[in-house]
Amino acid sequence: MATSSTASGGSATSAITLLAVASFASQSMVRVSDSLLPQISTDMGVSVGAASIVVTAYAFAHGSVQLVIGPVGDRFGKYACIIAACAAASVLVLLCGLATSLPMLVAARLACGLAAGWIIPLAFAFLGDVIPYERRQQVLGTFLSGQILGQLFGQAAGGVLGDLFGWRRVFFFLAALFAFATVALVIEFLRNPITRAGHATATRSRGFIVDNLTVLRSPWARAVIAMGFIESLFMFGGFAYVGADLHLRFGVNFAVVGLFVGAFAIGGLIYSLSVRRLVERLGQIGLVTGGGVMLALAYATIAFAPHAYFAPFAITGIGLGYYMLHNTLQTNATQMTPEARGTAVGIFSSALYLGQTLGVAINAPVFDRFSAVPVFVMSGAGLLALGLWLARKLRQRRAAGL
Repeated sequence: MATSSTASGGSATSAITLLAVASFASQSMVRVSDSLLPQISTDMGVSVGAASIVVTAYAFAHGSVQLVIGPVGDRFGKYACIIAACAAASVLVLLCGLATSLPMLVAARLACGLAAGWIIPLAFAFLGDVIPYERRQQVLGTFLSGQILGQLFGQAAGGVLGDLFGWRRVFFFLAALFAFATVALVIEFLRNPITRAGHATATRSRGFIVDNLTVLRSPWARAVIAMGFIESLFMFGGFAYVGADLHLRFGVNFAVVGLFVGAFAIGGLIYSLSVRRLVERLGQIGLVTGGGVMLALAYATIAFAPHAYFAPFAITGIGLGYYMLHNTLQTNATQMTPEARGTAVGIFSSALYLGQTLGVAINAPVFDRFSAVPVFVMSGAGLLALGLWLARKLRQRRAAGL
């Protein structure tokens, strides 16, 4: 990431790096339950489908709160709001590990989602404030390293640490991670003037209703938001069951499940490390088309794999294909209404998590009654169709000179 600074000497690089640390903690929490579902279901005496409500509750809260955080971040400063969210999350994640029943765990996960839901969308909006659009997709790709590593940690730690120490201690560790991120962000906020960039636009905020109407009146914004919802519905509505499927179908132990599922982040890292070359060679249209095709092939592979050893390769392909598609979509989300960027990114992020919530909930009875095969097939087909749809929209915008 190229170093940039304000006239007052603030460094965008250091500010964004620490936001990546916060995103690491947040994304660890998002995906940690994927590998822990079999353990939680056993401990609570319920089926995997019933235990999946801990995923659904978190995603619902995480997504719902993002409908309101944009105007708040625009008014009070995005960096300051992220600090407050990390501090609250450190306490609430601790409560997850202390839960003694499934309803208590669901309530704690719901509260965690309400707090941690502020972090990543406001970080993306902050990045949009300080990084020019022509550099944004490449910087976003670099920034995504924090999320990707957090996802890898959450999934791998969920399996490995959960297998070694139990699922509760995984949450204790994540609480400490949020506390560390809080301290680091506070120090950066006090020393770096660029972290107050959000305050510069705060006085120009026109209010919650006006900002939301500004976003929703834009046809392109509505399309991007709808695509984000559909992407998440098919992507994570299927991926949430990969770990449970590996354990139940092939007898893979929890530690190995965590490592296999963590291969998703390896695919993401491949994208992050090669983003500059991919953007230059393929462009946005090539990225979303290739990403959709790769996702379809990878989900088909894991659905019909005759042995568990196929899983890490397929999951790596899912990770690479997803970030090819998603990073392009997210880059467009940061620019769809620059005059209300925080609100726009908040609505987009809300659509992502609400899509995930619906996808996991819809697939729970399918998984319990049939198997993961129809779940994975639907995910692959839906993501392929989405990639082709987005490619068509991008061609239309390019032809119109937009």
